[in-house]
Amino acid sequence: MTFPWQTVWVEQHSALLCESFYHWTGEKLVVETGKFGSLEAALFHSPRVVLSHDTQPDPRFNYANQRALDLWETTWDQLIGLPSRLSAEPEVQPERQHFLHQVQQQGWAKNYQGIRITRQGRKFLIRNAILWNVVDVVGNLYGQAAMFTEWDWLDEQKTKL
Repeated sequence: MTFPWQTVWVEQHSALLCESFYHWTGEKLVVETGKFGSLEAALFHSPRVVLSHDTQPDPRFNYANQRALDLWETTWDQLIGLPSRLSAEPEVQPERQHFLHQVQQQGWAKNYQGIRITRQGRKFLIRNAILWNVVDVVGNLYGQAAMFTEWDWLDEQKTKL
């Protein structure tokens, strides 16, 4: 069985996520690899929620660690390739898009909060998230990413993703 972090692309993208996070914030996304032995495995199993999307006109998720998959009540195969806008309900998408545009212009932002919806229709409020542009050492843009550790479940009302 191959785990998501065991593909060459995910190994490279994990390094890019960590390097660009450090570039913008001056902080490490993964403090240590510890028992996982590799950066990509440690990031995938991090207690922090980490996910990213690409640069398409309608950006699609291209990475989610296990904590993100659990929170969104989904699997890697179900989430990867899904338009990231579908993680938010239609009425909050303009606010989300405005914030993503600000991040694209500034490079990164912290203290973001927004309502998201799981694949099973449960709503939660993300608090104190950091969003950043995923860039390489010469500044090429590969997408945007988010990291957070705080959220609150809002209700048990079901709305299908």
